[in-house]
Amino acid sequence: MIDYEKVIPQKIRDIQPSGIRKFFDIAQQVEGVISLSVGEPDFKTPWAARKEAINVLEKGRTAYTANAGLIQLRKEISLYLKNFIRTEYDPEGEIIVTVGGSEALDLAMRALVQPGDEVLVPEPSFVCYSPIVTVCGGTPVPIVMTEEDKFKLRADSLKAAITPRTKALILPFPNNPTGSIMRREELEKIAEVLRGTDIMVISDEIYSEMTYGGEKHVSIASLEGMQERTIVVNGFSKTYAMTGWRLGYCAGPRPVIKQMLKLHQYCIMSSPTVSQYAAITALTKCREDVDRMLEEYDMRRRLVVKGFNDMGLTCFEPEGAFYVFPCIKSTGMKSSEFCEKLIYSKKVAVVPGSAFGESGEGYVRVSYAYSVHHITTALERIREFVEELKK
Repeated sequence: MIDYEKVIPQKIRDIQPSGIRKFFDIAQQVEGVISLSVGEPDFKTPWAARKEAINVLEKGRTAYTANAGLIQLRKEISLYLKNFIRTEYDPEGEIIVTVGGSEALDLAMRALVQPGDEVLVPEPSFVCYSPIVTVCGGTPVPIVMTEEDKFKLRADSLKAAITPRTKALILPFPNNPTGSIMRREELEKIAEVLRGTDIMVISDEIYSEMTYGGEKHVSIASLEGMQERTIVVNGFSKTYAMTGWRLGYCAGPRPVIKQMLKLHQYCIMSSPTVSQYAAITALTKCREDVDRMLEEYDMRRRLVVKGFNDMGLTCFEPEGAFYVFPCIKSTGMKSSEFCEKLIYSKKVAVVPGSAFGESGEGYVRVSYAYSVHHITTALERIREFVEELKK
């Protein structure tokens, strides 16, 4: 009989399943659960993009595209990045269309990281970064971000974490799970630490359109001397409500993108053809749809923050993405215990902060990418849960 303990590498067996999926799966099993656990827009993909996909299917345009993606789509991405983050990328050689932003992250790390390398991972942050580093043979090095600093990356913390083995920095802003963002002056301090080094930046900007309060997203790639050392990761899932279309992209310096494209060629071939045509339409014809969604998210954001503060669970006010990260330390429970008791007693699913790194302990992540009715009902149940804990 085969010994799977010998077949499966130890580094793979040591990786823990996603804490997000755990509570999503529980929510599927418990009848009547209201889930605020998954970062998936409740909006439909804009009709113009869906209509284009239908047209493409009817015309039978379902063959492979160029490995890097349709040139028309890469040109539109290049124009978008020029207008939105003020950086210029050549569609021929500096942009790859990927299977979601997740593939772009994976490609970037596999192209850069080798055994012995260290990758700096500010936490709390999205669950995939550290496991990918580990699979590549590297060592993820957490940098703790705190509520006192509005969950921003401090330049002194970054500097203290750098060693001769540091290969890259993950820059996860706007941040999942906290909703924190980095303003230009804060990014300048980070850039100052990195200039003159060979440390690459993998800037996960999938929530870049989702910033609130009037100030637009700033990419570290737009700062002096940083474009040459930054791989920008973005996609269509969040902004255009296209999660299931599985389409993202990366843009970066030609020598690195060249290596990433080789990995993409061998592992993926090309991203979904129908999704690429729909994405062209999303970029060129769906701006009003996006603006309407962003306005709705902002309203929900304020509703959820007020709801948690009113029930006594202090809540940092997020300035980006579509999550809040209320503190549950006053309950005396660990975040996983809080979430398990909440889902079974009140049938509301949220995600423990510990799923996003040890520094997330004492918090829970709540998505407001749901309808107002969905949110208000869930908040009322959580309020009842908190009140019962006091008795």
